[in-house]
Amino acid sequence: MSEEQPPRRSQRLGEETRRVSRQAGQALGQLNPISRARYPHDTHPALVPGIGIDEQRRRYSIDWFIFAITGVLTVAFVIWGVTNPASVGEVAGIAYDWTMVHAGWLFNALAIVVLVFLLILAATRYGRIPLGKDGEQPEYSTFAWIAMLFAAGIGIGVLFWGPAEPLAYFYNVPAPLEHEPESNQALHSAMAQTYFHWGLHAWGIYALVGGAVAYAAYRRGRVPLMSAIFEKMFGKKHSEGFAGKMIDMFAIIATLFGTAAALGIAVMQIGEGVVIVAGASELTNTMMIGIIAVLSACFVVSAVSGISRGIRYLSSINIVLTIGVIAVFFFAGPTLFLLNLLPSAFMEYLGTMFQMMGRSASWGQETLDFQSAWTVYYWAWWISWSPFVGIFIARVSRGRTIRQFILGVILVPSSLLFVAYGVMGGVSMWLAREGQGNVSPDLSAPEVLFSVIDALPYLQWLPIVVVVILAIFFITSADSASVVMGILTTRGDQDPNKLVVVFWGLVMAGVATVMLLLGEGTALQGLQSLVIVTALPFALVLILIMIAWSRELATDPHALREKYADLAVSNAVLDGVERYGDDFALEVVPTHPGEGAGAEVDSEHDDYTEWYQRTDEDGAPVGYDFATGEWADGWDPETGEIGTVVTEDPKAEQDPEGQTTKR
Repeated sequence: MSEEQPPRRSQRLGEETRRVSRQAGQALGQLNPISRARYPHDTHPALVPGIGIDEQRRRYSIDWFIFAITGVLTVAFVIWGVTNPASVGEVAGIAYDWTMVHAGWLFNALAIVVLVFLLILAATRYGRIPLGKDGEQPEYSTFAWIAMLFAAGIGIGVLFWGPAEPLAYFYNVPAPLEHEPESNQALHSAMAQTYFHWGLHAWGIYALVGGAVAYAAYRRGRVPLMSAIFEKMFGKKHSEGFAGKMIDMFAIIATLFGTAAALGIAVMQIGEGVVIVAGASELTNTMMIGIIAVLSACFVVSAVSGISRGIRYLSSINIVLTIGVIAVFFFAGPTLFLLNLLPSAFMEYLGTMFQMMGRSASWGQETLDFQSAWTVYYWAWWISWSPFVGIFIARVSRGRTIRQFILGVILVPSSLLFVAYGVMGGVSMWLAREGQGNVSPDLSAPEVLFSVIDALPYLQWLPIVVVVILAIFFITSADSASVVMGILTTRGDQDPNKLVVVFWGLVMAGVATVMLLLGEGTALQGLQSLVIVTALPFALVLILIMIAWSRELATDPHALREKYADLAVSNAVLDGVERYGDDFALEVVPTHPGEGAGAEVDSEHDDYTEWYQRTDEDGAPVGYDFATGEWADGWDPETGEIGTVVTEDPKAEQDPEGQTTKR
């Protein structure tokens, strides 16, 4: 017998078992037509294969309530920030201080809770539930999926913070640690702290939002809105009403300010590159605003001309260029030192992770100051980016199980970023310690990268490549984030109105400008304070997402089948051994009501049945055949039109070819 025979035999047995189970369920339904009729479309909730968003009938339009409120508020903020930045800075400072004192603990606790929640979820039976219909294969191959996760993880952060952040910790050891600056211990703890900010916890936040969105859209057939996650928790009336609109508005605000902060960082570093390449004396606010204006014009052209495919190609090129820059640093820098540092830094991260998770204001003012400037800022940034990145990774993960999704999203990008940051940070710390070049902690974060490039041999051409990478990143990020905000303001339309997309892109550029103008001494202060303040409302949404998603998974058809199987098999085995010893087999037969596998489940309850009732564009119930995929009114999912319905009515008029049809 070959090694491949058992899996094939097991697969055939599984298919046969499912076929027999369906026949038994149909037979039971025929024995009790009154009970069977209570299920939508005469389908037991355990037999529903799932519903994809592309199978549903929806009418998309601009949600003027959301668009008007968020649009007016954000435009007013931009006008206020440009005309009176000092006033905005004062208010933002007060809000920032309050948030850090009263809610800094929330960001720290949330990052921990989200990661633990997802790992537990992946380990349970819910981890086997697909983010799609039963039997649906992943839309992308594993290699392509990993490549796209990598694309989501690679951005401006690698070039901006990669060399600068570990260098800052190397000379200014994070409190409450008391390592000697520039020591070997400080070297490894600096890398561990950087990994902590960019690793498992950050991607856990993305995975939570992405998994919940993917489940709602590709398993439950809802639109990719944050509010759609809460349909079961709040009820459809409230999830599509005021409560749901508030959640979507929080998501828009978080995405807007989080992405604007990233664009602001890109502009700061592009400006430094322009200063070096053009030989200018210094980077001024006027130069930064000019760079934003030029790049925003490029974004508008890309958004209105429909060259999204070209933008995707540019994104792919950008990833290759970024990897190339990291490779150049690796081979042009201290290669042997980096080969030793990378595994040591990773083990230091794993060994001190729980200590870093436990640091908070209770450790004293110095720790609070460090948390405010670094850790809480990063948690807030990941939270604000989670609607944007979450919707992206949800889109490319359709068909994978929850376990594959969670482990893949958390582990794959984190591992790649560990290497990227280990190389960039290792080179900058080595150069500073060896006294080579002008690399020092006195430099601003945008200056560190170019100082490292200047200290390495034969890299005079690299600043031009870096500026190109950053410019492409600005355009593609603005394009993608604007589309996400467009989706959130057009009731989930995955191809939102281009004018709406352009509007959000321009507002985003305006917010980035205001953020840069708010900085005192360094523009990073303005970026950090506003990101933390605006991420606070969506942090509360993340808590609700964990509750809503776990509750909905409990009523999933896959979970329901497993619940039936556990009880049925347990009872059958006990009964079989007691009556027949070793010589018994299992057989599916009818039982008296309340004595079967579903005795502990009220399968007619709305929690199990309401979600798969099909409706038309106006929300009116419509018949649907899960076996054939046909709508009772003849609606065609491919054309979106009402077609001809085949019927068995003998009184119906026959067409010329003898087929019985009815409109």
